Amino acid sequence: MKKFTAIALLAITLVACKKETQTVTKVDPETGKTITVEVPVENTADSTKIEKTQAAVPAIHDSLGIYKQTFKLVKGQTYPLVTYQKDVQTMTAPDGKSQSGTSEMTDEMSFTVNDFNNGTYDITINLTGKRNSQSANGKTVSVDTKQAEPKDEQLKMMWKVNKALVGNKLNLKMTESGKVLSITGFDAVYNKISASVGSTIKDAKDKTAFINSFKQSFNEKMLKDQFTKNLVLIPAKGVKIGDKWSESENATPDGKIKLTTTYTLKSVGDGIAEISVAGGIPKKSDKQTQEGVTRSMSSELAQNGTITLDEKTGWVKNQNISVKTTQTETLSDGKQSQTMKSVSNSTVIVNPAK
Repeated sequence: MKKFTAIALLAITLVACKKETQTVTKVDPETGKTITVEVPVENTADSTKIEKTQAAVPAIHDSLGIYKQTFKLVKGQTYPLVTYQKDVQTMTAPDGKSQSGTSEMTDEMSFTVNDFNNGTYDITINLTGKRNSQSANGKTVSVDTKQAEPKDEQLKMMWKVNKALVGNKLNLKMTESGKVLSITGFDAVYNKISASVGSTIKDAKDKTAFINSFKQSFNEKMLKDQFTKNLVLIPAKGVKIGDKWSESENATPDGKIKLTTTYTLKSVGDGIAEISVAGGIPKKSDKQTQEGVTRSMSSELAQNGTITLDEKTGWVKNQNISVKTTQTETLSDGKQSQTMKSVSNSTVIVNPAK
């Protein structure tokens, strides 16, 4: 009898430990082929508990004091990405007289989450508005897609192109970690741009050249780079409060001059992660003498500001960066000299307060 009882207990234990399985189809990440595998059926109560636990963890979270950034976006929700840039440039002539000009640019887009499946977001990028303006000598001209077509013939083409650009939608595939897998839908945009300039650019070759130029400035790679730079701020390996990290990019086509941006994780809490920004281009000087005249040139760029991320979703709440560029040119024959100076003060704001 004791032997039977032991066997019976063993049988009950085996039944209790056994998990039911189900057949599922998935893509093998190494071969790219579709395979069929058996996976255990999770207990419904346990699955629900796990999902709730995961949902409670914010997108920007820490493990042993090391913070990492992910994205926890809500299906059906729309997230803004509005970029505003203002440049004020002052030119000072050798006689000391100055002239200033101001340019402003606003690009409006938003991201609507359609679905989230297997760690990948399906998102619609909505291009919603674009505005450019220039001010100098007390006069301001602007091109705004939310306003009527300007009367100035020189501004009409810009307005038509911008108007054709907004209202379009692109499709974005992005992982939970922020890696952009693909952005599609550009052909429809290019076709609208081509149609918009049809009445302005008559020559077929000129039209083709214009469209090709537009494609160079608006394409998948350009947007991938832009979104990665503006959305994914914290390194994949994670950082601690007070840690610094740097990114470098070419400031000149030949790559000889680099723009370095240094980030510091200042704080995480109260729903936001705050990151400070500094860096720029160190002062560069060059001097050349030709036919008894020496030309000396120097330039430098300094930037600083703050970026705040939404702790819950990982999305950028606000960015406010100031950039100052100074260029000086001096011509001297040894007896007298003339100096010209250009100073540009720029402000780049992402999701400005309304």
